[in-house]
Formats: sequence, C-alpha cells, structure tokens
Amino acid sequence: MMGELAALGAAICWSVAAILYKEALLKTKPISANIVRLSCTSAVLLIFLVVIGKFAVLTSLSAEVVFLACASGIIGLGFGDTLYMVSLKLIGVARAVPLTCIYPLFNLLWAVLLVGETVTLPVVLGAVTIVFGTWLLSQKKEADAADVQRKTLVKGMTAALITAIVWSVSITTMNMAVREAPDLDHALVINTVRAAAVSVFLLAFSPILDRELGFWKVKRKTVVALIAGGIVALGLGWFLFTYSFVETLESRAVPISSTTPLFSTLSGIVFLHEKVTAKNAVGSIMIVVGIFLIFMPPSVLRFL
Repeated sequence: MMGELAALGAAICWSVAAILYKEALLKTKPISANIVRLSCTSAVLLIFLVVIGKFAVLTSLSAEVVFLACASGIIGLGFGDTLYMVSLKLIGVARAVPLTCIYPLFNLLWAVLLVGETVTLPVVLGAVTIVFGTWLLSQKKEADAADVQRKTLVKGMTAALITAIVWSVSITTMNMAVREAPDLDHALVINTVRAAAVSVFLLAFSPILDRELGFWKVKRKTVVALIAGGIVALGLGWFLFTYSFVETLESRAVPISSTTPLFSTLSGIVFLHEKVTAKNAVGSIMIVVGIFLIFMPPSVLRFL
C-alpha cells in the first residue's frame, strides 16, 4: 500500500510542478529552462544529503547502481523530455499528450521481460483504464489542430511515441537501480544521482544544445520558479516515485504515477473555476477506477 501511495504522491507533485513551470517557460527557451532547473535542483539535493548526513550513502553505491541511475536520468530527463517538447511544438497538446501518456503500457512489457515481474489481469486492466482516462482528460480544442500538415503530423506523432518508449525505459532502469539498493536512504541518494547526472550532461553539451547560452540570462524570478518546480518534481516527486519501487512492483506503481492529468484537471476546476466537460468527468472516473483496480488487494479479487 505504501508503494502505491508514494506513486500517487509523485503524480500530485508533478501536477504542482507543472503550474510552477508554466509561467517560467513563457519567459525562456525550454532547453535553457531545463538546464537551470536540473542544475539548481541537483545542487539543492546534494546539499540536502550533506545536511541530513546521508552523503556517505552515496559512496556506498555500487558502480552498477550509479550507472543505472545516471542512464535513467540522461535517457528520461535528457532525451525523453526534449522529445516531448518537440512533439508539443509540432502537433500541440491535444495530440502529443495522449500519445506520450501510453508509457505505462510499455512499462508493463519491460516489467515482465526485463525485471521478471508477474503482472496480474487487474493491474493490466487498471493500466489500460488509466491511460484511456488520461487520453480523455488531455483532449483540448486547439485553433490550429486542423492545420497541421501531414509531414509535420507524422514527425510530431513519431516524436511523441518515441517519448513514451524512452520514458518507460528510463523508469524501468530506475527500478533496476533501486532493486539493487532497496531502502529509503538509497532511494533518496539514487534519485539525487539521477538528477545530477543529467544536469552535468546538459551543462557539458550546452554550447551545442543552447548555443547562445541562454541559461545564463534567465531572470531571477524565473530561476526561483524553476528551482521551486524542480524541487517539487525532481526532489520530492521523483523521490516518492523511486521509493514506490522499494515498496511495490513497477507494474503497479507506474500506471498510478501517470495520473498527473487528473490532478491538473481538478486543480483547474477548483482554483481556476474551469468548466467540467463530459470528457473531464468520464476521464476522471476512469482514472479513479483504474487506481482502484491496481490498489485492490488479492484477497478482494478472490472474493469477487
């Protein structure tokens, strides 16, 4: 139960972080914002490890765990997030989000093939239900939706599908790292290594990725928003997600973590007084049902 709750907490953190990123991304390029976000957040996480006396745990990690954590960060936060931004730019939110949100389905496959988990039918049904509910919540009317050229549409959809696969590989790699060091302290340290690795990677290649070195020119208020979002998403959110792998199976944690659109929709309704559409309602209900199926203990399933 703790693992599933941790995955749910991660989804909530990512929803909050998205609000913090929204204004910041209006004032800077995505790559510049990502470099600032990851670099500053990594520094905060490393300082936090020293303050709480857990830095020594870092030196106890095996070379295999460090490699898996670094690979997960570079693959997911580096390549995956960049591809996601490309797909958003090419085909917009309405098309990109539903395609990228199918990553839990790939994780079910990796959980069986790479990690050797046994995936039950309710978990599969729950994952599919959550993915479809997320798709419904992601449907937005965009003025230029019909104006996307075929060539651009194919490129954008390809980028979105590859994003889903890349994210799923990154998550499974993270799970493999945590399985080698399964406790709370190691989950915290592994998450820090993951963020630090991709920040070093982006800084090293910044002359190529951010040719004008725009991350040096980001304004102070924007930096604060990016750091706050990074701490919430990469610090707390990804820590909870990493810890969920300690307490439960990847096949159960990943679908629950993909419910971020549900909390984003609820926040919009409660705080921004957005209208509730039929798709919002049905999508939200489906996500809740999917979470229920994954949370449902085996004893209840046998009774049913």
